Amino acid sequence: MKPVLAHSWDVTPAQARQIQLELRDRVELEGRERKLHRIAGADAALDLQAGRVIAGVVIYRFPDLVEIERVWAEAPLTFPYIPGLLSFREMPAILAAFEKVHEPPDLIYYDGHGYAHPRRFGIACHLGVALDRPAIGCAKSRLIGRHEEPPAKRGGWTPLEDGEETIGAVLRTRAGVKPVYVSQGHRVRLGRAIELVLAVSDGYRIPRPTRDADHFVESVKRARCASSGQA
Repeated sequence: MKPVLAHSWDVTPAQARQIQLELRDRVELEGRERKLHRIAGADAALDLQAGRVIAGVVIYRFPDLVEIERVWAEAPLTFPYIPGLLSFREMPAILAAFEKVHEPPDLIYYDGHGYAHPRRFGIACHLGVALDRPAIGCAKSRLIGRHEEPPAKRGGWTPLEDGEETIGAVLRTRAGVKPVYVSQGHRVRLGRAIELVLAVSDGYRIPRPTRDADHFVESVKRARCASSGQA
């Protein structure tokens, strides 16, 4: 599964911001209605000691969430930590992992923001546009915006707003736990994104696809550290 969009990742922060501004018009905020057969969860972990990024992708059959495959890849860590520029730190490894996928997904969930971003082009948008796939950002914390506390029951949500614009949703995936931050990545309406996050939430705060991907990359990281003799 190869990306349809290519640009240099060896850029300065100023160049990275300009790339986001140039690409954000490619984001489609309306859905293209299609039946979902396979979905993916993706995440990345940083091995700072070794200077590398480890990315993992887990593919499931939808809607029963039977796992089909999981793959991982790594890439050098070359970009600094700068809020709003996460994709330039993680995406080279993520795209390398997706190139190993045998069963391309119809939808990608990523542990990060999409449209809820200062330039409206977070990592979920970048990934969806690069792979020409619908994508949803589901983050654990807020990057920008303001919101009211969502209802305490599962499925309760409130808009995440920036100025006069709704940029995402603050969604309760389980009663009595902190909400998650859902935003459109590519080719998904916000209301549909909320429905699809709830469809893969199985009693935990973090939806299963991104939770599994997180656990997967951390296990790969531990194994890689052990094999290289890192403490």
